[in-house]
Amino acid sequence: MTPADLAGLLRSVPDHPSPGITFWDITPLLSDPAALRTATDGIAELARTLGPVDLVAGVEARGFVVGTPLALALGAGFVPLRKAGKLPWRTVRQAYSLEYGEAVIEAHEDAVPAGARVLVVDDVLATGGTAAAACALVQRLGGTVAGAGFLMELPALGGRTVLRAAAGEDVPVVSLLQVPPG
Repeated sequence: MTPADLAGLLRSVPDHPSPGITFWDITPLLSDPAALRTATDGIAELARTLGPVDLVAGVEARGFVVGTPLALALGAGFVPLRKAGKLPWRTVRQAYSLEYGEAVIEAHEDAVPAGARVLVVDDVLATGGTAAAACALVQRLGGTVAGAGFLMELPALGGRTVLRAAAGEDVPVVSLLQVPPG
């Protein structure tokens, strides 16, 4: 499968979750075993260029779906970055703004050993707020952000610039697909 084949499996949903926002649904890609394997292998290949990774941190919820098989492919552990109030242990939290509101993500306070190299992963890099918050959370936990990886990026929304401004200009960003904003 080519990147164009993968992109053809994405579904754009206009005005979700609010008017003017186009949601990119990855469910059709996930339901196709060959596409899921191709996407995971493709992101893993890009991530390997960033050097060794100890942990993959995936942002709830689609970051879990992308991040868990990616962690296995990289021989790394997985850290869930969850919505506020979902984790059962003591947490560290990071608030951030979305294009349609405010949100908070959390991780267990002991989820990232000091100095661990962490790849932050989500399904999409859009405006960069969620990814920037995830990188900030990893750094607050004592980890080093090895990079940020995404299944798709919407370059027109400038998320890469926002992410690097917040997490550091030297933080590498990789994405498998470039998608128009809808």
